[in-house]
Amino acid sequence: MLERVPDQNEIRQMDRKQLNTLSKEIREFLLDRVSKKGGHLASNLGTVELTLALWRCFDFPKDKLIFDVGHQCYTWKLLTGRMDGFDHFREFGGMSGFPKTNESPYDTFNTGHSSTSLSAGLGLVRARDLKGEDYKVISVIGDGAFTGGEAYEALNNASALRTNFIIILNDNEMSISRNVGGVTKLLTNARSSKGYNNLKTGVKKVLSGSQGGQALIRTIDDTKDSLKELMMPSGMIFENMGLKYLGPVDGHDVLGMEKIIRSAMRMNRAVVIHVLTQKGRGYEPARMHPLLYHGVGPFDLETGIVPKPHEEPTYADILGGFMAESGEKHPEICAVTAAMGENVGFHRFKKRFRNRFFDVGIAEQHAVTFAAGLAKGGMHPYTAIYSSFLQRAYDQIIMDAALQKLPVVFLLDRAGLVGRDGETHHGLFDIPYMTSIPNMTVLAPRDGAEFRKMLDWSVHFDGPMSIRYPRGAAGQCEPGPDDVAYGKAEKPVFYRDGGGMTTDVSILSAGTMYPIALECAGKLKEQGVSSSVVNIRFLKPLDEDAILSACENASLVVTLEDGLLTGGFGEQAAALIAKASGLSKKPAVRSFGVRDTFVPQGTVAELQKWCGIDAESIVRDVLAALRQEKTEEKEC
Repeated sequence: MLERVPDQNEIRQMDRKQLNTLSKEIREFLLDRVSKKGGHLASNLGTVELTLALWRCFDFPKDKLIFDVGHQCYTWKLLTGRMDGFDHFREFGGMSGFPKTNESPYDTFNTGHSSTSLSAGLGLVRARDLKGEDYKVISVIGDGAFTGGEAYEALNNASALRTNFIIILNDNEMSISRNVGGVTKLLTNARSSKGYNNLKTGVKKVLSGSQGGQALIRTIDDTKDSLKELMMPSGMIFENMGLKYLGPVDGHDVLGMEKIIRSAMRMNRAVVIHVLTQKGRGYEPARMHPLLYHGVGPFDLETGIVPKPHEEPTYADILGGFMAESGEKHPEICAVTAAMGENVGFHRFKKRFRNRFFDVGIAEQHAVTFAAGLAKGGMHPYTAIYSSFLQRAYDQIIMDAALQKLPVVFLLDRAGLVGRDGETHHGLFDIPYMTSIPNMTVLAPRDGAEFRKMLDWSVHFDGPMSIRYPRGAAGQCEPGPDDVAYGKAEKPVFYRDGGGMTTDVSILSAGTMYPIALECAGKLKEQGVSSSVVNIRFLKPLDEDAILSACENASLVVTLEDGLLTGGFGEQAAALIAKASGLSKKPAVRSFGVRDTFVPQGTVAELQKWCGIDAESIVRDVLAALRQEKTEEKEC
């Protein structure tokens, strides 16, 4: 069937057998492409039939569909004319793995972070009604996203609706890590409430063969809410909020879902349809190991083997080793994460110190304030959250941790350029927002060895601090790092011929830009340009002495960072140099980082080049700046 993707009318005309065949072919297609390109596999295998059911019921793109997070949109992209896009899927310049409004009129709203679809959908509903337009709005949200507080804020607001708004609760019992907490228990109760569904089915079966049975069935359908209240109270949290609850329904039965969706379309209120799906359905390795195949790189389709992308330890591996060892020595150390314990490296700590491991679910705001409460109670929490996701808790970092000077260690995984997940996942904003917070100490390791030294140092630090580090292999620069001292940069490394202290360029490097800084210094030396490289280490407080010393004998100071330039390290260093009064000569300052833009998807190397922070681009710009400097001196 997928030799030519069926259009919407064709799919509407299909019978159960044809729909099953189409679902099978879609899964085969997704498996083929994701095994070659990588991507979010397990969640997409679980939502094939759900997407087909929506496709049969609504008139897209007139009707508006919003996927929460967007991990599960691959079938949607396939059905909306983007089959060829999978050839360059998640590549630089290629099709995104998330909904993108600039990619197709079928994509209503850009998503990439959790728990936002209900708020966006409710806004569309209100806009539709205010403008007197006629279309349906559907928000698809996973059970994992229901641990995010924004979802409940939207539900509270939606309860007052007297107009149609359809909420599909896609319940697969997973977010990134397995779901935790009371919401999970609530939905588990709803899944296991077979009494109501079995009784309803049994009564209808008996009545259907009796005289007048159909009339009685219609009466039961009209009055079944009271029966549901009696037999399945778990769904009543939605009903008690003023929302209509339907389900649970089998998320792999297209026709069954279609029936309940069409019923919801007739209601003038917000309706929650509880759909049960199986993550990884149709591919046994993904079904058995949904976490491994949540966001997976290329893998062997026949065996299911996922090659390890890095032979050397990753930053998560180093963190995991530190936590396991330090947890033994320091009983006050505990771990806090937001639905990604294994991804950040906490699995060993969890196994050894289960009572000190806290996965709060997708709830970054709660995670931060919870960690602050732990610290206030005498514990030393290490809170590991992706940089891009921690920005959701900016207020809590300020008010609940920093204001009270509480010893919470924020571990910002995936800082800097992340890669193929694109704009919503790069960690580019944490340097400006973390360094702007009073009482906050901010560190950035140059490599894995320095990361471990910073972690060891953090055990005895009595105040809020953050350590930012990238995804993937940690690497190690030579020589090994100095011991960590508060607010102090490392000693400079010189690239010059002969003696003397004069250097043409001083390179101030933040974090893992250090290997690029060393590469730049080597290339400059080949061009006859001497330089020094300083690993800044502390982004707050800045080592003012090290920065001003770098200015003394250089005609150009270069700053390097893999984050936003506006409000970043480079701007702060330039401001420090500009206001310094003791310099005999103030050198020019050239800052390299991410300009005022959102960075697309691609490999890290491709994106560094796109941003102009690869060694080749930096050296080219530095040589041009030096030529300009000499020209201006001659003119003077």
